[in-house]
Amino acid sequence: MADIAIQGVVKRYGDTTIIDRLELEIRHGEFFTLLGPSGCGKTTLLRMIAGFIIPDEGRLILDKQDITRMPAHKRETGMVFQDYALFPDKTVFDNVAYGLRVRKVPAPQIKQKVERILERVELGHLAQRYPGELSGGQRQRVALARALVIEPRVLLMDEPLSNLDAKLRIQMRDVIRQLQQESNITAIFVTHDQEEALSMSDRIALLRNGKIDQLDTPEGLYSRPRSAYAADFIGAANLLDVQHAQAQGEYSLVTIAGGRVLACGAPMEGGQQLAARPEHISIHREQAADLIPAEVVYRRYLGFKAAYAMRMADGKIVNVDVPAAADPSHPAGTPVFLGFSPNCCLVRA
Repeated sequence: MADIAIQGVVKRYGDTTIIDRLELEIRHGEFFTLLGPSGCGKTTLLRMIAGFIIPDEGRLILDKQDITRMPAHKRETGMVFQDYALFPDKTVFDNVAYGLRVRKVPAPQIKQKVERILERVELGHLAQRYPGELSGGQRQRVALARALVIEPRVLLMDEPLSNLDAKLRIQMRDVIRQLQQESNITAIFVTHDQEEALSMSDRIALLRNGKIDQLDTPEGLYSRPRSAYAADFIGAANLLDVQHAQAQGEYSLVTIAGGRVLACGAPMEGGQQLAARPEHISIHREQAADLIPAEVVYRRYLGFKAAYAMRMADGKIVNVDVPAAADPSHPAGTPVFLGFSPNCCLVRA
């Protein structure tokens, strides 16, 4: 089992607080992602779990054992680094075998374990190659095999796909997720890429300035963001100023840009905005109740969809996505009316 509890953890560098009294629980077998922009604290938190950084305050608990000050090599974690950190003078086999040899595993077992894991990552035929003779995707799989062969309680990954091209990143997402599920180990994945986080994770912690802004499933984080920060970081929602919001059953009747629309979520005290994803806005030529007047600024054809920029009456530019099959092909300057789905959400400003 590998349940992890992070209790009131703080990390400072001088006067700067990187991790600010963070509380988090990660369940055994979960693929858990730490998501956020550069500088939000996600890599620092991962390295504290790995044992490379000691927190200034708080505790780290692994399976009810306090590991806060336990040396990294005793934590039974496997780490995949952003640059893979392979030994250039060692073969694929020897790179993968390194952790087993450090643990003084008998040679026959090392051979068996390494050959088995290399077959699982489809590199058995390259065991005697050197890292410099491999592609980026193959090096990434060597690093993953090296982390998994020691049978860690927790697999830690620090932006392991960032150096790959777009097509290979998508392929490697599936490889990593499949191996994690087959091994039934707890995985903690650090990324700034929202698409990686949404496609791979069981749960996501969106970090902001060393704190968790929202902890949710991928579906929950995308469909029900609780803050403007979360709505903008995941899916780049349009954020519209709310002039008035009134509760109406399970929804709110929201006034924006001179019109009124239904939105999910209750009215909030303090600042609030309407988060409207581009696919949750529709384009109409005729005026009707609850439609907002706008004008086409430009249209971009993207194959499977058309992306529009619209200027509303208050001057706000909103992005609207239309499936290619339903694209009305409106040119710039066309007066239109926008419909907002009730899936649009009220969020903290």
